[in-house]
Amino acid sequence: MNKKSKIYIAGHNGLVGSAIWKNLREKGYTNLIGRSHGEMDLLDGAAVKTFFETEKPEYVFLAAAYVGGIIANNTYRADFIYKNLQIQNNVIYESFRNNVKKLLFLGSTCIYPKESPQPMKEDYLLSSPLEYTNEPYAIAKIAGLKMCESFNIQYGTNYIAVMPTNLYGLNDNFHLEKSHVLPAMMRKMHLGKCLHEGNWSAVREDLKRRPLDNVDDKSTTDEIISALNRYGIFSGHVELWGTGQPMREFLWSEDMADASVFIMENIDFDDLRKDKEEIRNCHINIGTGREISIKDLAETIRNIIGYKGDIRFDSSKPDGTMRKLTDVSKLTSLGWKYKVEIREGIGLMYDWYIKELLWNTEN
Repeated sequence: MNKKSKIYIAGHNGLVGSAIWKNLREKGYTNLIGRSHGEMDLLDGAAVKTFFETEKPEYVFLAAAYVGGIIANNTYRADFIYKNLQIQNNVIYESFRNNVKKLLFLGSTCIYPKESPQPMKEDYLLSSPLEYTNEPYAIAKIAGLKMCESFNIQYGTNYIAVMPTNLYGLNDNFHLEKSHVLPAMMRKMHLGKCLHEGNWSAVREDLKRRPLDNVDDKSTTDEIISALNRYGIFSGHVELWGTGQPMREFLWSEDMADASVFIMENIDFDDLRKDKEEIRNCHINIGTGREISIKDLAETIRNIIGYKGDIRFDSSKPDGTMRKLTDVSKLTSLGWKYKVEIREGIGLMYDWYIKELLWNTEN
């Protein structure tokens, strides 16, 4: 890529896409293009076809996806497999048809087996069954990885698949049912703190920005309390799913963006297929190689937010995979390493969350 290359970031308003956009801008790239969901639905093959034929991007970051945490993955199984397959099929195929020079496909480390050896190496893909709760999403991401690999083998394209660990950061999704564990936990404790302190103006500010179902800042106090209780938020405690024992790895979204741009600038598919008798598992894990228990994560978030209530774990709810630690030796050998540690990242994220609420209130 050069600084004037035409670069399309699919999902440029999302957690990772917005960070990639910011990273490229800071590095001096000037010809970036993105389309909001309202401007182009990536599920619409005809719309994606028209976009590629009209804009002719040279490089593509495929950061768009239908994502969520364990509750959403297990509840909306058809949506997760259908929408993700459709999005990636449309973007990857139109990239091929329109001679895109290079594409980066973002997957997820949930592609690895439930009982995978730890840390998870790229070669462990498809070695045993997947975790049931997110199997449809994982299968979609495996299909995207294999689609990139297969186009590279058959047509000589330069499509690289990366598998990030659990991501968090600015512009995250804070929906209490459909988001990932860290932002959901942060919002639960923020609302729990407001409720615990009787700070109803702060509760209503939060619901004005992010309504819960049909409950917003205009709803009655009883309606708000009922909605918060449904999501495990009470005046004296918050409830979290599972036992708190699973271990998870987290990567700051801006670190993920930096790794993505680094790979697009420096690594080609041919660099990844060397010395392989069979061309497979050429994808790259992106993570920190460090893990924290869900219980310790909750305590870290509690301390940063200043939440004084109790944290209760509901062991009747599923834990998901007990460990999901990535082996990042391939990425490290290519010359990239993360910078932001988990406590620093959570602090940055909560500061942004509060500032966004204040901005929304003032405007």
